[in-house]
Amino acid sequence: MDQEKVNVSVWCIVSLTSIPLIMTLGNSMLIPVLPILEDKVGITSFQSSMIITSYSVAAIFLIPVAGYLSDRFGRKIVILPSLILALIGGLIAGFASWKMDDPYAIIIVGRIIQGIGAAGAMPIVLPLVGDLYQDDDEKISSTLGIIETSNTFGKVLSPILGSIFAAFLWFLPFFSISALSLISIILIFFFVKAPKDDDEPLKFKEFLCNTKKVFKEEGKWLYTVFLNGVLVMLILFSMLFFLSENLEKVHDIKGIKKGFVLAIPLLLLCIASYISGRKIKGNLGRIKKIIIVSLIAMSVSIVFVGFTSKKLILLLVVTSIVGIAIGALLPALDTIITDNIRKELRGTVSSFYSSARFIGVAAGPPIMSLVMKNYLNASYITAGVLGFILLFVVLKFIKVEDIENKNEMA
Repeated sequence: MDQEKVNVSVWCIVSLTSIPLIMTLGNSMLIPVLPILEDKVGITSFQSSMIITSYSVAAIFLIPVAGYLSDRFGRKIVILPSLILALIGGLIAGFASWKMDDPYAIIIVGRIIQGIGAAGAMPIVLPLVGDLYQDDDEKISSTLGIIETSNTFGKVLSPILGSIFAAFLWFLPFFSISALSLISIILIFFFVKAPKDDDEPLKFKEFLCNTKKVFKEEGKWLYTVFLNGVLVMLILFSMLFFLSENLEKVHDIKGIKKGFVLAIPLLLLCIASYISGRKIKGNLGRIKKIIIVSLIAMSVSIVFVGFTSKKLILLLVVTSIVGIAIGALLPALDTIITDNIRKELRGTVSSFYSSARFIGVAAGPPIMSLVMKNYLNASYITAGVLGFILLFVVLKFIKVEDIENKNEMA
């Protein structure tokens, strides 16, 4: 891409990082507040987990649609209305919590609208980075590392901010999401200049044919990356939901203090994500090694979460190791997708990957709410076994030489 087509400023990158930061806060910030919400609204832990899941389920089904629309009409045209929907959803959930005696159903409606907004905002950032730095793998992987770090930094901030906001008003986190979305809308509108594409957009029939062809030719490694996305986010969000409940009920750690304790493994996740993104530099061989090492570390450490649940220091050590492994893994998954799919299908394919990640986010809290009372250890052992099965799948289906050869031919 010619330099005159796009000039990527620092403010452009800051604006892009605001999206995953805010969308992550929009979900993760509520996790430490769920026990409070259960008391205030009079709901069970399973019902409170649905406040996380409803957001994610909406995103799962609409992300692929947003990906196609962004390929067809442009990234920015899809991102801005999506952020507006996220803002509206936060206002609905917040107002219902503030003014209604029985707000649960309307909170879920607001969360679904937020999820729709998230579907058209966060996943589109990945292909937009690829568009901005076309043919520069090192800058793509470095910027994606920053984007993923912003995502994980949102997870670090979320328990702290959620606890602080809830200390003032328990429903304030809902309104704060809307305020943060407004900031992101302003930043994207003024500072993100998407590159002009002189090529004629693909017609839907041709687009569908090309998408099928991509999945037929690249399906083995693409589906492997998707499975990684599902399992990693399933483990992360089930672990966070468990930690939130465990810190209050077993260790009597509540409020802002709980927010800071929850942030410990997430801070290490964030640091690992940043370092991983800086080290990858578009090198497929290095990406595969990071995926393998991260899966091994995650699969071994996750087994011990249940066994250490009553020993706070050991629990934080184990969950921090899980966080480091996941943090290192996420930029590698982002980069392998963005670097190796051609531009006209990049938005759609990366949206399927984002959708896969949201499956894990949606499933984690309700599954944990059902198993943590009687099957806690068994559930984490199962997660470890699944991690090692996935490791075998990575070794078998992510073939560095095959992917590089196909890229050269393309």
